[in-house]
Amino acid sequence: MRDYMDRFDAAGRALALGPARMVEVEDRRGRGVDAEADLLLAAAPEGPLVALDERGRQLDSPALARLMAAWRDDGARDVAFAIGGADGHGEAVRERAALTLSFGPMVWPHMLARVMLAEQLYRAATILGGGPYHRA
Repeated sequence: MRDYMDRFDAAGRALALGPARMVEVEDRRGRGVDAEADLLLAAAPEGPLVALDERGRQLDSPALARLMAAWRDDGARDVAFAIGGADGHGEAVRERAALTLSFGPMVWPHMLARVMLAEQLYRAATILGGGPYHRA
């Protein structure tokens, strides 16, 4: 995951994207999705929030790149991507989210979701930069 985040930082620098950073919130098992939502929202910056959820909208990589460029062009300094707990996201996260994004109808473990997200961020930066990484 760190490799893709570093690649995103390098590719995104000239595009005014990044740097990427990962923030883990303290696991509050047994406290419910509302307590997790409070922690996620406290850690999220003021910009757009993307909630990852299997019930979300599926985008292809170029569409994600265009969305990130649009947010950047609209002046968003930070975009946060939130991976929910085992029971999904609390209502407060769903209400605050600019987008609920799905990597497909399957449920992915956190570690895979993190790597997939980091790779897609890097891919988006290379699409916007015209690099050869993404081949459609």
